[in-house]
Amino acid sequence: MILYSIAWSVSEKPGSQAILPLARANKEVYIFRSKLKLGIMLVRSARRFAGHSGRGTRKWTSVFDASSFRSVTSRNGIATTADSDFLSSWRQYSVATSFKSQGILRQGVAENVEAAHIPADISADELVVNPSAFLKPKPALDASKLRFGAEYTDHMMQIRWKEGLGWSNPRIEPFGPIPIHPCAQVLHYGMECFEGMKAFKGKDGRIRLFRPDLNMERLHGSATRLGFPSFDKEALLDCIKALVLVERDWVPDKDGFSLYIRPTIISTHPHLGVGPPREAMIFCVLSPVGPYYPTGLKPVRLFVDRKHVRAFPGGIGDAKVGGNYAPTILPQLKAAQRGCSQVLYVLDDGRDGGAIGESGAMNVFFLFKKDDDSLELVTPPLDGVILPGVTRDTVLALTRSFGNIKVSERRLSWNEVEEAGLQGSILEIFGTGTACMIQPIIGLVKEDNTEITLSFDHDAASYWLSKPQGSSTNANADGSEPFNLCGRLTRTILDIQYGHSSSSWSVVLGE
Repeated sequence: MILYSIAWSVSEKPGSQAILPLARANKEVYIFRSKLKLGIMLVRSARRFAGHSGRGTRKWTSVFDASSFRSVTSRNGIATTADSDFLSSWRQYSVATSFKSQGILRQGVAENVEAAHIPADISADELVVNPSAFLKPKPALDASKLRFGAEYTDHMMQIRWKEGLGWSNPRIEPFGPIPIHPCAQVLHYGMECFEGMKAFKGKDGRIRLFRPDLNMERLHGSATRLGFPSFDKEALLDCIKALVLVERDWVPDKDGFSLYIRPTIISTHPHLGVGPPREAMIFCVLSPVGPYYPTGLKPVRLFVDRKHVRAFPGGIGDAKVGGNYAPTILPQLKAAQRGCSQVLYVLDDGRDGGAIGESGAMNVFFLFKKDDDSLELVTPPLDGVILPGVTRDTVLALTRSFGNIKVSERRLSWNEVEEAGLQGSILEIFGTGTACMIQPIIGLVKEDNTEITLSFDHDAASYWLSKPQGSSTNANADGSEPFNLCGRLTRTILDIQYGHSSSSWSVVLGE
């Protein structure tokens, strides 16, 4: 028999709201009440296990108001409500339950309903906030010191999953280590996937996310590929939004700075066998970051790697899983020895010197000038080998909207790139990703140390970056402005992210 003590009181001011703590086993949840109605949120373990017979069914109890007989059974468990006059003489009410109970003992009218047990999905309505008692000082917005992924906010979000029970209450907890079994599958078989997204604060003080629906869609696809349980993408996004709003003071209010968001799914199932997880966890951490390049767009060189393979047909190159990144560390170190910042992977598919893949953690683009002086922007297609990048999709859509460049998603061979480089018909090469956004590339270093070099028009790029905020969409139709695709794309995306330009891609939080 487990005893749950529910403390309650009546709001004295119409329309006012309050949050009251409810303690059970040293764990805190919150009771939200509004006006003269009382809503009681029980700890999920009470809702999920109260009356569970152990035979795949659950006793659901619908508690009625004695005066109005208004049912308030919740979607996945038990909630109670009552008018103030009905409970005015009560200051505390105890609910006794056990795993085999036939109902909840309550003074009033109760109706027991036996229903098939359906594992619960994520519900943002059941989000629980346990605020940290210790808040860290915010780092200074110094681009030379605020390094990527080095600082973390005060809170994190966690949601646990168990086979047969489904997803637990989402919880926002103080940031800290996660207890994990040494035999958890994530530690042995790399059973994890993740996402990367950012929150931006504009001059109007509002916080925005950039195309977060695409991140949730990709995270769900990655999780499915690894055999993780399904989840409500919109509900998870709502939980992430709530976490960002809790940490709203951590969102930098300076252009170029942002709050990096890293949701991750791991298998916590303590089992050394290879198989689908029976326990899992979603957690999300936040990290304030500065501009990737504090002094503007800084071109880099890539090492052309035709030996190592980042992804291959039939593999998981299109999923954002840790197993796609750890094996790239050694090639990255070898590239650094040649003075290169990243690796351009070329997959040997037996044709034309191999197929261009990705560059480290970036999608890659090539801007060609054709024989008839027309322009074509080319990036490898989403054929299962390439990660469907959010910035990649953004670049494709924006470049098509510019109207003077042909945009192609097609197989791009190394021989084509090498020949175009020797002929001087490659105008720009750049990578894209959430961290760097747009990364110009000025050199491709081959195994024999010969190099295909490109020039980068810094003045043209600076022209676009220095344009007034919000003016990126007003490019001169007569072509009088200097041409630099990297610069124009960067300015356009920044204007959307910080709210300088109106776009459906920009999602304002709290509205």
